[in-house]
Amino acid sequence: MIEVGSSVFWRGTLALVIGSFMIFANVYVTQPLLPMIAKEFSISPLQASGSFTITTLTLGISLLFYGPISDALGRKGIMVMTMVGITLTTFCLSLVQSYESLLLLRGLQGFFLAGLPAIAVAYLGDEYTPEALMVAVGLYISGNTLGGIGGRLIGGFVGEWQGRSATFGVMSAVSLVCLLAFFFLLPKSQHFEPKPLRVGHILNNMKDHLQNRRLLTCYLIGGFSFFIFINQYSYVTFVLEAAPYHLTAKYVGLLFLTYLSGTLGSAISGKLAKRWSQPNIMVLGTCIFIFGSLVTLSDSLLAIIIGLLINSFGFFLCHSTTSSFVSRHAKHAKASASSLYLVFYYLGASLGGFYLDPFWQANGWTGVVMGSWLILGVVALAGVSLIKDNKRAIQMKATQ
Repeated sequence: MIEVGSSVFWRGTLALVIGSFMIFANVYVTQPLLPMIAKEFSISPLQASGSFTITTLTLGISLLFYGPISDALGRKGIMVMTMVGITLTTFCLSLVQSYESLLLLRGLQGFFLAGLPAIAVAYLGDEYTPEALMVAVGLYISGNTLGGIGGRLIGGFVGEWQGRSATFGVMSAVSLVCLLAFFFLLPKSQHFEPKPLRVGHILNNMKDHLQNRRLLTCYLIGGFSFFIFINQYSYVTFVLEAAPYHLTAKYVGLLFLTYLSGTLGSAISGKLAKRWSQPNIMVLGTCIFIFGSLVTLSDSLLAIIIGLLINSFGFFLCHSTTSSFVSRHAKHAKASASSLYLVFYYLGASLGGFYLDPFWQANGWTGVVMGSWLILGVVALAGVSLIKDNKRAIQMKATQ
């Protein structure tokens, strides 16, 4: 098994960080372009956000497919093939001229984008020691945040400079470089044990995971947290594009540098888990997220940016800890368990905009924040329930 700090640990972890960067850069490249897309095709903000939510929707649904397939056929080959699919669909996106074609290809792209997220943590669970797993998951998820930043910066700067088509052309070139680096860096699986691909067995695994109270609670925490987090960013682009800020796509793209605090939150989550229980860290991250949302209510652009920095740190601290908790506590079929977590996670991203839109229509950004607090309060309570479960488990062990 791969130990923390070894050369193969850093090689494998770097490969997954690069792969993660590629995936999430492609997911989020359209987000700073949403006001531009709305104007170009004369559609509403909610319709424009469809270019993002269609991707997260098909990504989330496809996760149900990749986890079980990788349990039977292996990890690395499937991740590489799906990354090839991403590169090709991104290039095709640079050629389309209608919104319908854009939506169709973004939906297809979501199918390929699901491959690596569905399998990466399971690969780590197979090959890494438990201590190395906690550290590597935090670093891997930091790649998510870097990808989110990179994709939005490419979308903002290239979009404003050369337009929507050129943005996807540049993104396809970046994707090709990441694909090649991933292929050559990631070590082959040494401890993977294939399992027969039986539909009934897969469904039973899913059922077992959903009946596991701890795992189900984690699924809800991840899903509802992302439900709010990512869709706040979609609506804040419209806030900052309008008066009194009048930010262009380039500067809206720079806004997503606030994800850097999330990179820090993800990277330190494993270290914090050595000192405190993971459910405690989940609740801490959610409370930080709630506070950051309060800060964004200021009219000051600086305060909004600070609030988003706080939000990102809190969210990714919670998310990376929850993801690691799922992998550690799944009793079997770890890839399926991790995939199911991400299904909830990305379905949350797809549905959150519909939930927040009435709040946006009723009271603008203040309404979005108030709607966010309602959901985040539920998330915090779910984390508290895990803390209580942990205490009961410790007491039971002490009495045995």
